[in-house]
Amino acid sequence: MNRIFLDVHALQTVPPSNLNRDDTGAPKSAVYGGVPRARVSSQAWKRATRTYFSQEHLLDPGELGVRTKKVAEVLAIRITRLAPELEAAEALQLAAEVIQAATGSKMEVPKRKADAAKDGGPEAAPESKYLMFLSARQLDGLAALAVEGASDIKTYLKDKDHKARAKEIADTRHSVDIALFGRMVADSADFNVDAAVQVAHAISVHRVEPESDYYTAVDDKNTDAESGAGMIGTIDFNSATLYRYAALSVHQLAKNLGEGLREDEPRTAPVRRAVEAFVQSFLESLPTGKINTFGHHTLPDAVIVKLRTTRPISYVAAFEEPVTTQGGHLREAATRLTQYAADVEGAYGDEKSTLTWVLRVGSHTEPLAALGTPAQRLSGLVEAVGQAVAERLDKPA
Repeated sequence: MNRIFLDVHALQTVPPSNLNRDDTGAPKSAVYGGVPRARVSSQAWKRATRTYFSQEHLLDPGELGVRTKKVAEVLAIRITRLAPELEAAEALQLAAEVIQAATGSKMEVPKRKADAAKDGGPEAAPESKYLMFLSARQLDGLAALAVEGASDIKTYLKDKDHKARAKEIADTRHSVDIALFGRMVADSADFNVDAAVQVAHAISVHRVEPESDYYTAVDDKNTDAESGAGMIGTIDFNSATLYRYAALSVHQLAKNLGEGLREDEPRTAPVRRAVEAFVQSFLESLPTGKINTFGHHTLPDAVIVKLRTTRPISYVAAFEEPVTTQGGHLREAATRLTQYAADVEGAYGDEKSTLTWVLRVGSHTEPLAALGTPAQRLSGLVEAVGQAVAERLDKPA
């Protein structure tokens, strides 16, 4: 298969906000180029990207998965849909046995749930020891298998053919989010899926010092004679122009997705759908930390997407020396990014096999127009990238 890499770069300005907190509640930070920078972790933006798929209906629910410790409960619901005559407790037991056979992960009732059940609470459901990531199609397949062996599930799964079938169901027909972001299961390395996407920690292009907001909340029922606040506190925040970057290995994505969902569509269609959904979701999504407090709803000011066959290239080094201006940072950041991208592509890039698209907003990002094919709207960029990916996949290796 052809080696195909997709680089997605973005400059995005966020106002006072706290998108991604550390253990003290302060915005995450990093030292780069010898100065403190604002930082948003890759995990935070991957989570935002993944949830955006379903929130904005970019993908069919059947193409997505669920990541949870409560996988037995999720599977039990599917089992009872197929076999309504089964009691809830029986369905949970079937689910736990099938998941253990398929993934090697033993389902156990957490102590907190067991204690609550002893005190008259609801019947406790078993959970996995860690987050389990399964696609909708894998869950449907495991549910059907559980119903098939419902009369004596333990004996049924001792049969090596049935156990092998359970493993095969859980390790094929991956959802788009599993294919993109990967899966790790500590109890069974064979169950792991290598991620097709790498997401960098977003960092500010300039020096950032954290600030604190002192706030008070008034008790609505206080009388004029009762002075003072009902509550006081502080919230840490910062504001920044961020450089964001993600690298998508299209050939790894194609390998992870395997066979398509629909028999009547071209073989490249599932990969194209996944690529288009990822590019749109990565660019439009936003971590929601403290969003009710700050309302930091912004979109990227500039986007560069490159499709190449060599290797991924980040442009973060354009900002190793922090941007310092008397006014805003975006104009200088765009100029720096334009110059560095041209320099690094001239030294290491392959102009013959690399395609470039640029989407930008406002006059401050005008220098970036020289880097590639302009896109008037994100929808047009996404469609053009998807079409180019499909064409590259169709070329002989």
